[in-house]
Amino acid sequence: MTEWPGPPIPARRGGGVVVFARRGVKVVFSLVSITILALTWWGWQFIGDPSKGFATTNIFEDDGHPPAKPLDGAIDILLVGQDSRTDAQGNPLPREVLDMLHAGVSDGERQTDTMILVHIPQNGKKAVAISFPRDSWVEITGGFGKHKLNSAYVYAYNDTSKTLQQQGNSDLKDVDAKAKDAGRKNLIATLEKFIGKPKMIDRYAEVNLSSFYEITKAIGGVEVCLNNAVKEKKSGVDLPAGKSTVEGVQALAFVRQRYDLQNGDLDRIARQQAFLSGLANKVLSSDVLMNPAKISDLIGAVKKSVVLSAGWDLPEFAAQMRGLTSGNVEFHTIPTQGDATIGGAAVLRVDPAQVQAEVTRLTADGETAPAETPATLPGAEKVTIELFDGSGSPTVATETRNLLQGKGFKLAADTKLSTRNSTVVRYAPGDDDALALIKQVFGTAVQAEADRDVAPGKVRVLLGKDFKGANATTAPSKTSTPSKPAQPPSSAPAAPSTTPIVAGNVPCVN
Repeated sequence: MTEWPGPPIPARRGGGVVVFARRGVKVVFSLVSITILALTWWGWQFIGDPSKGFATTNIFEDDGHPPAKPLDGAIDILLVGQDSRTDAQGNPLPREVLDMLHAGVSDGERQTDTMILVHIPQNGKKAVAISFPRDSWVEITGGFGKHKLNSAYVYAYNDTSKTLQQQGNSDLKDVDAKAKDAGRKNLIATLEKFIGKPKMIDRYAEVNLSSFYEITKAIGGVEVCLNNAVKEKKSGVDLPAGKSTVEGVQALAFVRQRYDLQNGDLDRIARQQAFLSGLANKVLSSDVLMNPAKISDLIGAVKKSVVLSAGWDLPEFAAQMRGLTSGNVEFHTIPTQGDATIGGAAVLRVDPAQVQAEVTRLTADGETAPAETPATLPGAEKVTIELFDGSGSPTVATETRNLLQGKGFKLAADTKLSTRNSTVVRYAPGDDDALALIKQVFGTAVQAEADRDVAPGKVRVLLGKDFKGANATTAPSKTSTPSKPAQPPSSAPAAPSTTPIVAGNVPCVN
């Protein structure tokens, strides 16, 4: 796996606090607010005040953020999945988890590999969860320059840890606690700058490796669904196609898999969202809510794996959330612009203006705004696009398919090609109307070729490494055109769905 550019950050052991390295297994975990709702609202009813015993952090203290008063407006929670080998109290994770990860008790990782912004309007009856891919190439606050989004925490952590030790602080626990808070604050500031909403986030929830393991064990598993059977060694996932109930190690593996996914980290985000949907469904089921023993186990599991920002009045928060049902939580992912290699690192290109517009739309007060639909092109419904992906990117084909569908074109099954240099559009000789419609999407400079093998009313689009996105100019290639691909197979791999995942369903994912 390629890491972000920049000099390596050494890991010092023995005489000082570990300065966390960039290597090792990257694992993701997150917990959506609906689980906190169930734990607080129903836990209060059955076993008394469940808000006692949570690990907390004072990251919003004296930094200009508004106080966490849940009844005075919308709530915006940043959920962070922390790659850590200990629980919220600093205890080592279960041996079963560490063995599965092929990891020691602690190998010094502080990656925030899952970042989800949960927006809950004042009426508390609907929520939207927005995922931010870890490889998004953004400006990191604190003077660290441009890097992957998941480095915002670790850069600030390392910098603060080093500074405190140089100042003579020899209390390793104190240094670690202050460095963690610096990392959390820098991640929040980076995200708020990225989405163009200063001081928006008013709550923070951080979970670690054990969260899905412990929580699924407590509630007896979560139902998930896969488009195809999967067995992947690095994550340990081994599941059949269709629906399965996962708990413990397999739940961890289901959300952890990064390799051998058709769309890379975007598919992993879809896995996380689908899992959280199933988790919401299970937590709010009578099987859990009417079982005081499971509620007690669930609260204990969450307390072991969750760190909350100080100032949450959880019973009051739960009271505001009492109208929220599992079907009123929608999961979205910020718009992206495909892969790039910067400084030797594989990153995900994002347009801050586009992201800011989408976050503003999704976090508007009241009901979640309907998804914007690109203006359709008159006549596009008469043209079928055969999309061949040779871009080498895990996201470009999906983004292109979504745009073409939004413009009104029909699409045949996608076909994956070996990576090719140039992008070309092939059309039936004399079918100038279809070509003109395609050029309205891809630009007039796109390389176009008449091809007798293409039937009238169809257009073949072969995406190459030079493709920069729709409406971007793609320079005509001076190289010879590669041989024509075979006809698309009848069972192409499933692309990520553009329909938001709604909590309470069991959507099938890659």
